[in-house]
Amino acid sequence: MTSALDITRAVNPPRAVFLNFPLGHQTGRPHQPELQRQIVRAAMRAFETIESPGTIVELPYVWDANDRRWEETDYTEGFLPERPAKEDADTAEAARRTRFADAK
Repeated sequence: MTSALDITRAVNPPRAVFLNFPLGHQTGRPHQPELQRQIVRAAMRAFETIESPGTIVELPYVWDANDRRWEETDYTEGFLPERPAKEDADTAEAARRTRFADAK
């Protein structure tokens, strides 16, 4: 499931389901379990019926028909935090791996 259609097209997965929702909210708004179930069920049905590799099914759900301002912020400059320097990312990953290994 994706809410980043351009990225999904570029990656070309074997199959995908797209919802035009804000990033990180592919299954709908918080505290709306029935809508979330509907979306997940629709996605599973789509995955069952996709026959051609690379197919992306666009589900018809709408985040908010009266307010599409979220589309103006997702993917715009400054919306996402800056990517950390490679050294900082490597240090964070090493710490994560240590914590994971210690938890076993």
